Amino acid sequence: MSHPHPELTAPGPLADGGVRVIPLGGLGEIGRNMAVVEHLGKLLVIDCGVLFPEEHHPGVDLILPDFGPIEDRLDDVVAIVLTHGHEDHIGAVPYLLRLKNDIPLVGSQLTLALVEAKLKEHRITPLTLGVHEGQREVLGPFDCEFIAVNHSIPDALAVFVRTSGGTILHTGDFKMDQIPLDDRITDLRAFARIGEEGVDLFMVDSTNADVPGFTTPEREISPAIERVFHTARRRIIVACFSSHVHRVQQVLDAAEESGRKVAMVGRSMLRNMGIAAELGYLKVPDGVLVDLGLLTRLPDDQQVLICTGSQGEPMAALSRMANRDHKIDVGEGDTVLLASSLIPGNENAVYRVIDGLTRLGATVVHKGNALVHVSGHASAGELLYCYNILRPRNVMPVHGEWRHLVANGHLAVQTGVPRERVMLAEDGVVVDLVDGVARIAGAVDCGYVYVDGMLVGATDETMLKDRRILRDEGFVTVIVVRDASSGAIAAGPEIQTRGFAEGQEAFERVRPRLVTALEEAQANGVIDSYQLQQVIRRTVGSFVGSTLRRRPMIIPVVIDA
Repeated sequence: MSHPHPELTAPGPLADGGVRVIPLGGLGEIGRNMAVVEHLGKLLVIDCGVLFPEEHHPGVDLILPDFGPIEDRLDDVVAIVLTHGHEDHIGAVPYLLRLKNDIPLVGSQLTLALVEAKLKEHRITPLTLGVHEGQREVLGPFDCEFIAVNHSIPDALAVFVRTSGGTILHTGDFKMDQIPLDDRITDLRAFARIGEEGVDLFMVDSTNADVPGFTTPEREISPAIERVFHTARRRIIVACFSSHVHRVQQVLDAAEESGRKVAMVGRSMLRNMGIAAELGYLKVPDGVLVDLGLLTRLPDDQQVLICTGSQGEPMAALSRMANRDHKIDVGEGDTVLLASSLIPGNENAVYRVIDGLTRLGATVVHKGNALVHVSGHASAGELLYCYNILRPRNVMPVHGEWRHLVANGHLAVQTGVPRERVMLAEDGVVVDLVDGVARIAGAVDCGYVYVDGMLVGATDETMLKDRRILRDEGFVTVIVVRDASSGAIAAGPEIQTRGFAEGQEAFERVRPRLVTALEEAQANGVIDSYQLQQVIRRTVGSFVGSTLRRRPMIIPVVIDA
C-alpha cells in the first residue's frame, strides 16, 4: 500500500488526459469531507463539509477544509456534488460560495433543501441542480451517474464519475442495510453494472472498516425504543443528531403508540425536521407533534422531547439540562434516551452529560446499555462485498481516521487489489490516475481553517496554543516602570496573577530575583524594552516552572516614565 511521506513535494503537471484527485479534508479525520477531481483543466468538487472542534480548539466554532489549493481556480470548478445532507459533507458550502457564489450545487432533493436553508442564513442564493438515483448529468468533462445508497439520513447518493481519462466511484457515506426504514436500499445492481464497465478508482467510506461483520439494520433498534416508551414513568427526553430523520420517525411512531405528545427543541432540529416533513421524508402522525409550551402543560407521563446534544456539545439543549441551565428541569423518574453513537473525540463530553443527568435522578439509556442506535456506515463484511462486486483497479480509502483508512486498505488487498494500487493518502496528498494506474504524485499545502466568531482563517495554531496556556496554566503579568532618562527601575516590579491556586504571596519570592536580574541587565548595557521583557519572562518562567510546576503565559510590561 502506498503511504504518504512528509518529504512529498508539490505535484508536477497532470499528464495529458489524466485525472487528478486532491483530498482537502476527510482523510485522517471524521469530518471536513472534501475531494477535488481535476480533468482537462476543469475541477469537480465532491462534498464540502465541516469538522467540529475538540477541547484542544478553544474558542473555535467550526473547522473548514483548506480552499487554498483551488482558490485561484474557482472559475474552473464546474460543480459541487453533495452526496448527502450531513454537516460533515455540506457544512462548509457557504464558506466556499462566499468566494464564488455561482458555482452550481448538485445533489438530491433533501440534501439541497438542507443546504439551501443553511445558505439562506448566509444570504446566499445558490444555483442548484436536483438529481436522483439512476440519473446521469454531464458537468463539463465529467459524466456523473448517481446511485442510491442508504445511510443515517435519507436521499444519500454515491457518484460514478466517467471521464476520458478513467472512471471514479465515490461512495459518500453508506451502508448496506437490506431492510431500511424507508425501503431504499443501496443499489448493488448498479454497483455490479459499473463494476462490469470498470472502476479505475474506488473512493470508499472507511468509518467502520475496522468493525467486523455487518452493520445492524435500523429496524432492529425499534424494540429497544419501544421498550423505553413502555417502561418510562415520567417524561422521555430523546437526544439525537438533528439530521437523523429515521431516528426521529421511530420516536414519533413510538410516541403515537404510547399515547404521548412530542415537542422538538433546538433550532437545527426544528429546521431540519421541518424540511424533512415538508418534503415527505418524515411522516408525522396526526396530533402527536406539539410546541414546547403546550407540551410542558401536559402530565409528565405524556411528554416526549426530542433535542440536540447527543455528542455532549456544551451549548446544546441536553448539556444545558444536565447543568440545570435549561427551562426543562430533569429530575427523578425522567428517562433520557441517547439515540446516537459516539463520534471519536467526544467520549468524555458525552459521559459528563450522562453523569450529570444520572445525578439529577434520570435513567439514561444509551448505546452502552441498550441497542438504541446503529451506525450509518458499512462494516468490514459489507465493504468486502463491494470490493468483490466492483473489482476496482485502484482503491483510495476516504472518510476516516488513520486506523480506519489502513483497515480499509487491508480489506481491498484481501479481495485481490494489488497492494501498490491502494492509495493510503491524507489531506493534501495528490493522487493521479493515468492509463488506469493510480499513483501518489505529490502534495499541496492543506491545513485547518478555523471559523472563530465572525472571522474565517484568522485564527492559527499559535493563537490556539496561547488560549490553551491561558485555560490550563493561567497567566502572570509583571509591570516595571523605568526612569526614561537614567534607565533605572523607578517602580515595581508589580506582579499580578490569574488562574493559580497559590495565593499572591507565593510570587513574592520571585520579586528579589527580578530586581537582581534587571539590575544585572542594566549593568550589562541592556536598555532595549524588548530585551528587558525577555529578561523578565525568563526569570519568572524559571521560578514558576521549578517551584510551582506550571508553565503559564507571562506578560511583561516595561513602561518608561
